[in-house]
Amino acid sequence: GLLTGAIVTFFVGCGLMVWGLEASAGQGLGGTILGTLFTPYCAGFENLVFAAILARSGGDGREVVINSLVNNVTNLTILIGLPAVIWSGVAPRKGERRGRKEATNDAEPALNRLSLLLTLAAALFFTGALWVVGRDGRIDFNDGLILVGAFLFWQVFHVFGVLKRRLTAERPWGLGILIDFVLLGVAAWGIYISIDWLVIWLGSTKSAVVSPEYLGWLSGWLMVLPNGLLAFYYGWKRRPEMTCSSQIGDGHICVPLGIGLFALVRPIQVPALFQSGIYLLAGAAVFTFLLFLFFGRVNRPAGIVLVGTYVWFV
Repeated sequence: GLLTGAIVTFFVGCGLMVWGLEASAGQGLGGTILGTLFTPYCAGFENLVFAAILARSGGDGREVVINSLVNNVTNLTILIGLPAVIWSGVAPRKGERRGRKEATNDAEPALNRLSLLLTLAAALFFTGALWVVGRDGRIDFNDGLILVGAFLFWQVFHVFGVLKRRLTAERPWGLGILIDFVLLGVAAWGIYISIDWLVIWLGSTKSAVVSPEYLGWLSGWLMVLPNGLLAFYYGWKRRPEMTCSSQIGDGHICVPLGIGLFALVRPIQVPALFQSGIYLLAGAAVFTFLLFLFFGRVNRPAGIVLVGTYVWFV
């Protein structure tokens, strides 16, 4: 009963989230801005909820780190690589359709590409910051302040980008966007409830496979499902800027925000997975950055490499 209700609520919330994001795009928000600023909070909200629930219940901070690393590695490997394998490329190309209308000018694909490169550079910076604060085997309150502060500065940068976009928008943003954001909030609340139930269920189950011992891994895989839904939905819709930016941007919610917020409440002893996870994250970010820089896309062979890397990681 509890497990069934949690799963149903989780997927209903995810579906409502995707519908709200698509409606917001139709109201005039650009795909790259939507993917780098708004989508990550929707897709990554459950990771923040997981960290908050563990902090509230006195849980082990190592599970938050494992959850974040599993989530981010999945985002930067298989959820970018598999759409590239299926649709043979996930970066915007000149003249292709974006959403419900054609690009307004030839510069927009180049701007989207630069935005994705900047987001990847931020992912590499945040990964490096986490490695620096966790090198001594412990992430404490001061380390948490550094991580959260870096994330907030990044978000302020994007907020100004959104304000500039609003000034140059062809049509003003109306009441419809506010309604869409309310629906996104309802979806986020549903996801919060479902994850709370799932954590309770995992803590009480007696299964040898689904065990609290693997809480970080299991929660990481579960909470990446909304990202997978977004990746394949926007890949199918031929919205490559959303496919990439949503996956890369969601990683910023986990690293550094989720880990940083938990460290503000309780110190974290880093898990054994920490070093290998950091190196893999940094490698995937550099690899994807170079692909965008020189080719403007993640092609099918590169997608196969990313999927194979994730299989090796697991």
